[in-house]
Amino acid sequence: MVDEAELQRKLTELLQEHRDLDAAIDALVGNPPFDQIQVQRLKKRKLQLKDLILKINSQLLPDIIA
Repeated sequence: MVDEAELQRKLTELLQEHRDLDAAIDALVGNPPFDQIQVQRLKKRKLQLKDLILKINSQLLPDIIA
C-alpha cells in the first residue's frame, strides 16, 4: 500500500503540472498564429493528468458506504 503522505505529495505535483499546462495552453492560444498540434498534445497531457488526479483522490478518499 502506498503511503498517504506520498499520495498527497504526488497529488500536489500533478495539480501543479495541470495548472502549468493550463497556463501554457492559454499563452499559446493567446498569441496567434499557434501550433494546433502542440496545443492538442498539451490538452491530451492535461486530460491524462486529470485522470491521474481523480485516481489518487479516490485512493485518498475511499467510498464510504452509509
